[in-house]
Amino acid sequence: MEKLFEPIRVGRLDLPHRICMAPLTRSRAAQPGNVPTPLMACYYAQRASAALIISEATQVSMQGQGYAWTPGIHSREQIEGWRRVAEAVHEAGGRMFMQLWHVGRISHPELQPDKMLPVAPSAIRPAGEAFIENERGEGELAPFVTPRWLQLEEMPYLVRQYTRGARNAQRAGMDGVEVHGANGYLPDQFAESRTNRRNDEYGGPVENRARLLLEAVETCCDVWGSEAIGVRISPLSTFNDIGDDNPEETFGYIAGKLNDFKLAYLHVVNPAAAQIEKRLPSEPRALRMVELIRKNYRGTLMMAGGFDRDSAQTWLELGRADLIAFGRKFLANPDLPERFRRRAPLNRDDPSTYYGGGAKGYTDYPTLAQEKGEQPAPCVDEAWR
Repeated sequence: MEKLFEPIRVGRLDLPHRICMAPLTRSRAAQPGNVPTPLMACYYAQRASAALIISEATQVSMQGQGYAWTPGIHSREQIEGWRRVAEAVHEAGGRMFMQLWHVGRISHPELQPDKMLPVAPSAIRPAGEAFIENERGEGELAPFVTPRWLQLEEMPYLVRQYTRGARNAQRAGMDGVEVHGANGYLPDQFAESRTNRRNDEYGGPVENRARLLLEAVETCCDVWGSEAIGVRISPLSTFNDIGDDNPEETFGYIAGKLNDFKLAYLHVVNPAAAQIEKRLPSEPRALRMVELIRKNYRGTLMMAGGFDRDSAQTWLELGRADLIAFGRKFLANPDLPERFRRRAPLNRDDPSTYYGGGAKGYTDYPTLAQEKGEQPAPCVDEAWR
C-alpha cells in the first residue's frame, strides 16, 4: 500500500489515510452575525472523504476578525450554525477539527466592535490591505492601520477568548480544535521578533514571545484534552508582513515546547511550498527548517503547501511528514482522495470565486461519480441568502 493511503491513529481518531483538508477562508458566513450557513454544511460534507477536515479559520471573538464575512465561534447563533456543519460531516462519515483564529493587527476598524483599532503585541503597522465590506455591502480592500498594542493586564482576557472558542467548538460537535499560530496572525505576531518589540513577560527572548501561543494551546488542552488539539505554525513565512531575526531559534523552541503537550498533531505550513509547487529543488534553508521541526517535535506532523499527489507521497516516504494537507486541490475536488487513488484528472480551481459569493465555485465542483452520472449533481442551493 502506498504511504498516502495507509491508515494512521491521530490523537483519539483513527484516520483511514493521510490526505487531509487544509483550512481555507471562503468568506461565505451569513450576515449579520458571521453565522455558518446550510450551504457551508453542504460544502464540508462534500469533502468528508478527507482523512481530517480542518475548518476555515474561525474567529474566537469580534476583536479577532480580520476579513469580511468570515465565521465566528463566539455567539449562540454561530455555535448552532457550526453544529449543522459538524452533523453533516459526521453523517457523511467524516472527521473535523475547528481552527481557532485571532488575526491581531491583520484587521481594520471597519471589522472591529465599535470601530476600534485592531490589537497587536506592538504598535507596528503592517504592509498591505484588509478585506472589508463597504457601505454598499461589497467586498473592498482598505489599507491596514497602525494597531493598538495590548497592555499586559489584557493578556488573560485574550487567552480566555481561546478558552471560550474551544468550549463553543465542543458544544458545536467538532472532533477537536486547531490553534492557528501561523500566517502572521496574533500568536505569530507575538512569537516573531519583527512584530514584537515588547519588554515585558510577552516580549524579548523567545520564551516570552512564544508565551501567548503556548497559553492558548494550554487552555484548549484543559477544555478538550491534548489528544484533540492541533497547532498550526508557519516557519520562514513572510505572509502578512511577518518575520523573525532568528527563525531557527524561534521555531525550534516552539516545536520543542509543543512536543511536551502530546498533541494530536502539529500542522506546519511548508517553508519549501513555493519550490515544490513549481517542481524545483527545495531551498536548503527550508529543508533544514523542516528537519529541525521534525527533530524537535516527535509526534504526528502534518505538512501543507504546494503538494501534488507524487510530492506528497515522496515526503511521507522520506519521513518528513505523517499527514499531508491539501487546500486548493480540495477546494475544487471534493473527492480528492478517490481521484488520487485512481490517478484521475483534477478539476481546476477558480480563483475568482475563492472569497464571498454563493454556490458558484463553492459547492458546484463535481465528483468523479457525478461526472459519470452515478450520483446527483452537486449542491447549488442558494436558499441561505
